[in-house]
Formats: sequence, C-alpha cells, structure tokens
Amino acid sequence: MATSEVWLVRHGETEWSAAGRHTGSTDLPLTGHGQDAARAVAPALHENKFAAVLTSPLRRARETCALAGLSGCAQVVDDLREWDYGDYEGLTTAQIRESRPGWTVWGDGCPGGESATDVGARADRVIALVRGVDGDVAVFAHGHFLRVLGARWCGLEPEAGAVLALDTATLCRLGWEREQAVVRMWNAPVS
Repeated sequence: MATSEVWLVRHGETEWSAAGRHTGSTDLPLTGHGQDAARAVAPALHENKFAAVLTSPLRRARETCALAGLSGCAQVVDDLREWDYGDYEGLTTAQIRESRPGWTVWGDGCPGGESATDVGARADRVIALVRGVDGDVAVFAHGHFLRVLGARWCGLEPEAGAVLALDTATLCRLGWEREQAVVRMWNAPVS
C-alpha cells in the first residue's frame, strides 16, 4: 500500500461519447473539442510529480495522455481498456432498451461482452498494480471502467460505480484517510 494518491483522467470527447454511444473496443480519435479538453487537463497534472503514469491501450486514452503532456513516461496497461460492450458496441442506451426495457450496463452486463463483475476483476488488478507504486500515479482510461475502479478502490461492489457519474476530460483523485481507501475528488472539470 505504497501509493499516495491515484489521479484518474477520463479521455476527452469522441464522436461516439458525444452521441451517447457505448464505445468499448472501437478505437476512435478525440474530436477537436476532446483534444482541447485534454490539453486543458495538463496544468492540473503538472502540479504533481507522478511515480507512474498508466494508460489504456485505446487511442482516445493514449491521445489524452499525450495532450496532457505525460505520454513520455506512460506505461500501456491492457486492463485499463473500457468495458467490453459486446453486442451493444456502438449503441445508445435508448436503442438497447427498445429490445431490453429497463436495461442497465451495471445490472445486466452485455451479451457477448462483459458484466460488472468481469470489469471489477480487471479494476482489482489495476488497484493491486498502483498500490505497489511508491508515490502518486496518473491513470488515463474510460468512463465506465474508471467508475468501477473508483468503487472497487473503496471496497464497494463494481455495480456501485453506477452512482459515480463521470464526464469526459475530468479529473478524479483516489487516496487514503488513515488506512481507509477514499475518494478525494470526483468528476472535477478543468478549465
């Protein structure tokens, strides 16, 4: 448990995130607005010295990391990829609910993809990795995955990520209050 704090950065806007489409493995670039927002994250991050920088292998996260100025020391971690939406990749919640009324990713998972438990297992591996680092860690990843990571950091079930709304290009900080893992900051916009 060497880590001081974990700074989470959700990637900037993509065409699909702006439209509310579930974007798991589809490797989309940032929009112009997403690029600007990723650059705006840089000043808040540069106030800190990170012992490690981790990024999802997906382009939108790696691009956000680069525009935030931290790609030079970034390690790609496959477990940071977004939720696998399987058959629901590219669909909006409204489209999915046309055939599955009341569906939520949190309670129902995705046919041909992952459940919250599956994503929680990946989040647990990331937590074990960052807790082994001596110093602060920056993590660049995706909305649903980071919400699960925030819940699991605090010892909650993966489904508890449902209550942790997370906008694109926002910052979060996970840390400690004595021996208790806590959320220090969540969904903080940058300007």
